[in-house]
Amino acid sequence: MSQSINPTSRGRIEFIDIARAVALFAMAIYHFAWDLEFFNYVERGLTGSGGWKIFARTIASSFLFLVGVSLVLAHGRAIRWRPFLIRLAQVAAGAVAITVVTLFVTPNSFVFFGILQLIAVASLLGLLFIHLPWLVTAFAAAVIVVLPFVISHPVFDPKWLAWIGFFEAPPFSNDFIPVFPFFGAVLAGIAAARFALVHGVFDRLRGWNSSLRPMWRLGVLGRHALLFYLLHQPILFGIVFAVAQLAPADTQAVFRADCQRACLAERDAAFCERYCGCAERELRAQGLFDALMGGGLDDAKMTRIRRITNQCSFEQTE
Repeated sequence: MSQSINPTSRGRIEFIDIARAVALFAMAIYHFAWDLEFFNYVERGLTGSGGWKIFARTIASSFLFLVGVSLVLAHGRAIRWRPFLIRLAQVAAGAVAITVVTLFVTPNSFVFFGILQLIAVASLLGLLFIHLPWLVTAFAAAVIVVLPFVISHPVFDPKWLAWIGFFEAPPFSNDFIPVFPFFGAVLAGIAAARFALVHGVFDRLRGWNSSLRPMWRLGVLGRHALLFYLLHQPILFGIVFAVAQLAPADTQAVFRADCQRACLAERDAAFCERYCGCAERELRAQGLFDALMGGGLDDAKMTRIRRITNQCSFEQTE
C-alpha cells in the first residue's frame, strides 16, 4: 500500500520544512565561525577539529537525510520527471556557481565536490532506492557509511577520484562531502521515509501543521533552502571582510597563540617559546607568513612550511 500512495497528494508537512530551516540556521552559524577563522579573529583550525567538526558533519548529514525524505515525499508513487529534472538542474547550477566562485576566492582550497555536488549525485542515485523495502535501503546505508573506513588507497587521492570517498589523504578543500560515506545519510532518509509511509507517520506529522502555524516563517525558509544556501555565505563573508578592512586581526598574536597551543601539547614552555619564535622568523623571511595566515596556501607552500617547522624543531632540540 505504501508504494501506491503519492505522499505529495496530501499537502506539505510543515515539520519537515521547519527542520530544514533549523539546519540552515545551524549551517549559517558554522559558516560565520569559518569566516571569523579565515580572517584570523579566532584560532586557526577551530572549525576543522573537535566539536566544530562534529557540528559541521552533523549539519551536512541532516541536510542529506532530508534530501532522502524529500525524494520519497515527492516521488513516492512514481517519479515525476519534469519537477525532478528542474530541481536537479537548479542544484547542479548552484554547485557549479559555488565551484567557480571559490576557485577565484580561495583557488588553493576551492569547492570541487561539496554538499550541492553530492546532493545532485545523490538525487540521481537515490531514485534507485525510493521504491525498495525500507530495510533493504537501511542496510545499503549502513554499508555505504562503513565502507570508506574499510577501503582506502592513495590511488583515490587525486581530486578527480577523491569525490568517491576511498582516498587515503583527503584533498584540500573548503567543503568536501564525498559520496562514501555521506550518500549513506541520503539512503537513511529514504529508508526512514519508507518506514514512515508504512506506519502512517507522515499523516500524523501533517496533523501538526495547524499547531506549527506560528512558525510559518521557518517553513517558508525551509522551502527555499537552495536560495538561502547560495546567498548566506557571500553575505556573511562580505560582512566579516568589511570589518577586517576597518579592524584587521592581529595575525602575529594569532600565530603565536596557535603555535604555543599546539607545541605545549608535547613540549615544555621554554622550548615552545624558542620554536615558535624561530618558525615566525623563518616564515616571514621566506615570504610565507602572510600566505599561511591569509589562507593562500598550495601544496608547494605547505611543503616549504613543513620543512621550516621541522628545521626549527630540530634546531631548538639541539
